[in-house]
Formats: sequence, structure tokens, C-alpha cells
Amino acid sequence: MRAVVFRDVGDIRLEDVAEPKLREPTDAIVRLTASAICGTDLHMIRGSMPGMQPGTILGHEGVGVIEAVGKEVRNFRVGDRVVIPSTIACGHCSYCRAGYFAQCDRANPKGSQAGTAFYGGPTETGPFHGLQAEKARIPYAAVNLVKLPDEVSDDQALLLSDIFPTGYMGAEYAEIKDGDTVVVFGCGPVGQFAILSAKLMGAGRVFAVDNEPTRLAMAQAQGAEIINFEVDHPVQTLRALTGGIGPDRAIDAVGVDACHAHRGAARAEAERKYDQHARELEAVAPHARPDGEHWHPGDAPSQALEWAVEALAKAGTLSIVGVYPPTAKFFPIGQAMNKNLTVKMGNCHHRKYIPKLLDLVQRGTVDPLQFITRVEPLTDVIAAYKAFDLRQPGWLKVELRPES
Repeated sequence: MRAVVFRDVGDIRLEDVAEPKLREPTDAIVRLTASAICGTDLHMIRGSMPGMQPGTILGHEGVGVIEAVGKEVRNFRVGDRVVIPSTIACGHCSYCRAGYFAQCDRANPKGSQAGTAFYGGPTETGPFHGLQAEKARIPYAAVNLVKLPDEVSDDQALLLSDIFPTGYMGAEYAEIKDGDTVVVFGCGPVGQFAILSAKLMGAGRVFAVDNEPTRLAMAQAQGAEIINFEVDHPVQTLRALTGGIGPDRAIDAVGVDACHAHRGAARAEAERKYDQHARELEAVAPHARPDGEHWHPGDAPSQALEWAVEALAKAGTLSIVGVYPPTAKFFPIGQAMNKNLTVKMGNCHHRKYIPKLLDLVQRGTVDPLQFITRVEPLTDVIAAYKAFDLRQPGWLKVELRPES
């Protein structure tokens, strides 16, 4: 079968690989009808999430049809349409039972302290082959698959695999209450769903910070008040627009590949912090291998965190769902502590949120299709990755179709 394979930092390929087989009685084999490219995939290719094992199939978002089930999978059968939660859980340890699926004690073969297990990730996450392929093996399938109703299309369901749950958890972790003023840093796919989710939770005002015009336009179309950090200083602008107070809640939907301002009102500050950000970048991506204009890690890994902490109102809440690797050891702790901020963060417990969000889509309350901006055949995946890497206009969320 064909799959997207990681070979080295800056080197991914579409290759012929062996089809997956059932290994455990709790496994299932799913024929993928759709997968997607995520910003987290770029972290691995850019080198800002180290530890990838060459030969690992990339991708952690998928929808498909079950082709085989192990004898201990009793809630699914061959032919069922399913969405695959991005993080992997056993379903029966104490963490899974409490809803902390991303902190499952058993799914990660590296042990209970190794961290979240997910498809297509670094060695310490399993590793598990990913979903940018024609077929995939799903461990603990009774928990790590969710059956799809006929009313929900594959395209809609694909966005439930990762980014809608992650954006929703980001809004939930921000502790948004009716009337709150919220700022979302990053208007990529997760940021767009964080904006949507903040509004679902009753936010009075939502600000959105980014520098890519089409992403800002999409945020504005959702009703967000937009700030281009290459034009306006985001902290100064947020204070000016909130009577000097700042937002109540902030959501970091950017993560380690954040960038500083290269022009506009925030440029002078970025120049003062150049050495600091360069040291951070060396720590998190020492093996980066840019190829021309492609695969460049973000030039200011702590930028979104710095702006969020500085902008927040006193006693506000910061929610972090943008991805940071274990090598990231920077955070403006002093300023956060002295403002009495609450900070909540982590990998998304996808399996916890998918049934609730699936119901919203099935009932027509939310239609996530507006966030799929490109549909490409798997055969064109390398070109699609390169366009997504450059944040080219119109490449917000890329769906891949193995059979196209």
C-alpha cells in the first residue's frame, strides 16, 4: 500500500509499504477513506519535535471503514464507518476511566511515564504507524474507534479526529464563562475551532491573533476581532481594545513553531529578544534541516506564551493546546505567578470529546466543513505538505484521499 513515510528531518516520502495486520485480539484494521495534514506533522519534519524513528508512517487524523477486527473487539464489525481519535488509549486504566485518555497508563509501550501515545509520532510516543496511508492498524480498537452515523459525512468526521476536539478542549481548559473576553493565538485549524468553541461556551468577545491574511479572514468571518501581529503589537492592541484590562482568557493554539514579528509595531521588541529566541530554537530544534524555503522551525518558540501571559488580565486563565516537545523548557513563570494566572495545558483527550462533538455535527449545530480548504489525492501529498508548510493562502486544512 502507499503511505507517507518519515525518513529524516526535512525528508518525507510517499512509499510502498507492507499492509498492516492484526497483532493483538484487541486490534482492528481500518481502510482509510480520508486523512489529513496537521501542524503537528510539521513539527516532526521541521525538527522541532525530535525523536522520530525513520520509517514511521506519518499522520494522526483519519476516517475509514473497518476491514478486520480482533476477537476481543465486540462493539464493531467489518464494514462499519469509523473516525479514529488521534491519541491512543486502553480504555480500562484509571486515567482512561477518569477521562484522561491522553495520559493512558497502558497504551504506550514505552511505559506509563513515557507520555501520550499517538499515531505517527516520535519514538517515545510508541511509536505507532500513522494514518496518512491506505490502511492502518488500530490498537485497543473498542475504545480507539467511534462509529459514524449515516448523517455525518467522512469529510465532516475527519475534523473530529483531532482538531475540533483539540480546539474544544482548549476553550474548556480556558474556563470560559458567559460574557468572557477571550483571545486565541494562532488562526490555523485548531485556532479556528477554538474560536468556534469559545463562542459555543458563551464568550462575549473573541480576539484572534495571527499574521496570515486568509486565516485572519476566516477568523473574522466567525465573528472574531482580528489582530495581525505583523501590523499591530498584539499586547498593546488587546489592552487598548479592552479598556486597559486585557482579555479574561487566552488560548495558545500555536505551540513551539511560533514566530516573532518581522515588521510592524512589535518588530522592535522582537529584535531585543532575538538572542533569547535563538537559544530557545537551538534547544528545541538542534537538528533542523531547512530545504530552501521549506521546513523552517518557528523563529521564536516562546512567542505565543509570552504574548498570552503579558496580555491576560490579572487572575485570568491561560489554556495551552499548541504542541510543545519535552525539550521546551521556557515559560514566563514569574510574570504569570505575579498576575495570579491559572494555567491549564496538555494533549487532547480526543476520545472524551468526540461523542459530544459528533452529536453537534449530526444535529447540524456545527458544520466543520467550512474549515477544509483543500482536498488532495495521497499521490500529491509531498506538494501538499510543502504548500501547507508555507501557510500558502487557501491551505488552512488539507484533506488527503487515498483513493483519489
